[in-house]
Amino acid sequence: MNPPLPSPDSDAQAHSNALREYIRRQIRQQGGSISFKQFMESALYAPGLGYYSAGSHKLGDTGDFITAPELSPLFGATLAQAMTPVLQALPQANILEVGAGSGALAISILQALQPPSCSLGHYYILEVSADLRARQRQALQQADLLDKVTWLESLPAAFIGVVLANEVLDAMPVHLVEVTASGVKERFVAEVDDEFVWQLGPVSDARLSQRVIDMEPRRPPALPEGYVTEINLVAEDWLQALAEACQQAYVILIDYGFPQHEYYHPQRRQGTLLCHYRHHSHDDPFQYIGLQDITAHVDFTAMADAALASGWDVAGYTTQAHFLLGSGLMDLIQNDAGVSSVEQLQLQQQVKKLTLPHEMGELFKVIGLQKNLDIELPGFLLHDMRGRL
Repeated sequence: MNPPLPSPDSDAQAHSNALREYIRRQIRQQGGSISFKQFMESALYAPGLGYYSAGSHKLGDTGDFITAPELSPLFGATLAQAMTPVLQALPQANILEVGAGSGALAISILQALQPPSCSLGHYYILEVSADLRARQRQALQQADLLDKVTWLESLPAAFIGVVLANEVLDAMPVHLVEVTASGVKERFVAEVDDEFVWQLGPVSDARLSQRVIDMEPRRPPALPEGYVTEINLVAEDWLQALAEACQQAYVILIDYGFPQHEYYHPQRRQGTLLCHYRHHSHDDPFQYIGLQDITAHVDFTAMADAALASGWDVAGYTTQAHFLLGSGLMDLIQNDAGVSSVEQLQLQQQVKKLTLPHEMGELFKVIGLQKNLDIELPGFLLHDMRGRL
């Protein structure tokens, strides 16, 4: 049994109640239920109320979860080395970071790419959360790097350079589907006695229905009745939009997830949906709405298929551990002269967190996409897993 979640204070609970009422109005306006995709979108992004739109501290030890850039600046420094072949091949190439979190990744990358090591055009950040944009500006100002970054409201046109997204796909709203005795149904969110409840119904649109049909040949046989899983059409649409925005680009996507034959495994009966609140993880999206993160693991086969259909080439796919090690992570430690023995030990502990299988090394994957380029990144050469997609 999971330990009980910490209780929010009265202000946080009032905020959550306001978002609950916002979602209740949506349910009533749409005849008694909404798709889980719409529920998740509101819970995370409703203006002024959603988890990523409000002002709670989300990242780091005092937030709800920690990501690799907060864990160690080695992560960003290694990614800087990883993308250097692309930046060198495209003079004055730009970097576009999508969903920049606390700003820690931008800081470590910009510090590693200081001239004359690289000639960088612009470092763009596309961030949907006004709260996080403010935190990013503050962090970059403290690092004396504020003048190096430009924030965007939407994808740029005719972009040339590297696109980087770390833990972005998992926060895109997903549809939920469930296997029943009469076929695959979609899970909707309804309201009973002021509480949110699940409601099954026909799959809501033709595209989602076709995705369910397309999944069948790749899934293991005999998925059990009651089996629940996610389909992320938003991420697929985003890859299409990104392809249209890029003229010549290399995309590095880092997230936790699986190839499709592992994603839809019969033993993963309740899917991969997870909520994060003050470093506690659980699977109930109806708790502490607006105060907790809601995520789903990434189906990397679906991402590869969507990328190919959008005009991208899939340039590599591997674990985070293999990508970082292949990109020279250990060289950064060995070449870090002048650090004390205590600092060296701390760096070694950070490397373990980033690379060990039971930490972030194996669950997190890296997929590389390129358009109008033909560049091999060393990070994918150590253990290329494209054959498993």
